[in-house]
Amino acid sequence: MEVDVLNMQGEKVRTVDLPAQIFEAPVNVDLMHQAYVRQMANARLGTHDTKTRHDVAGGGRKPWGQKGTGRARQGSTRSVHWVGGGRVHTPHPRDYSLKMPQKMRRAALRSALSVKASENAVVVVDALTLTEAKTRLMAEALTRLVGASSALVLLGQKDATYEMVTRTANNLPETKTLLASYLNIRDLLSYDKIVLPLNALDVIASYLA
Repeated sequence: MEVDVLNMQGEKVRTVDLPAQIFEAPVNVDLMHQAYVRQMANARLGTHDTKTRHDVAGGGRKPWGQKGTGRARQGSTRSVHWVGGGRVHTPHPRDYSLKMPQKMRRAALRSALSVKASENAVVVVDALTLTEAKTRLMAEALTRLVGASSALVLLGQKDATYEMVTRTANNLPETKTLLASYLNIRDLLSYDKIVLPLNALDVIASYLA
């Protein structure tokens, strides 16, 4: 797939061929859904907890005698049906993480990238450079590149450019910066367009091709 390569002014400077095995792969919606569910599940901490009748303080003495009162027998004021008692069938710490083979995860990424490419939502730029580390300059550049759409800005590596772009883009509510090696299904599906510098394209091709 041949696409235009733009500069930071939104002008075409040349063209580049996107790897067909990544950007023209078969689209598997079920696989993308499975990868998304896995990522969201793995983000859950699972630290929620509630107290059972054995964890609530007090309730050591039997409220009243077993017989002769005319009331129902009770063994503790911390039973689940008492006010201030324990809880039953409520959450406790657990592991929500799901497993998914690496080949399937990468196939899901290829599917998502192919969908974006088919929608003309992949904007390739020659390099992300700014004269100053100012959010205004980044906002203006992104407007020229993606218009009013939300954007996932991929970066090739951590260097001076990474620090500048990340710092200037963090204040933009509809923009997120991400290392290309950390590409994930959630971010791919959460943003309208992908801003892809050539060095980030090389990183993606190194492990998805």
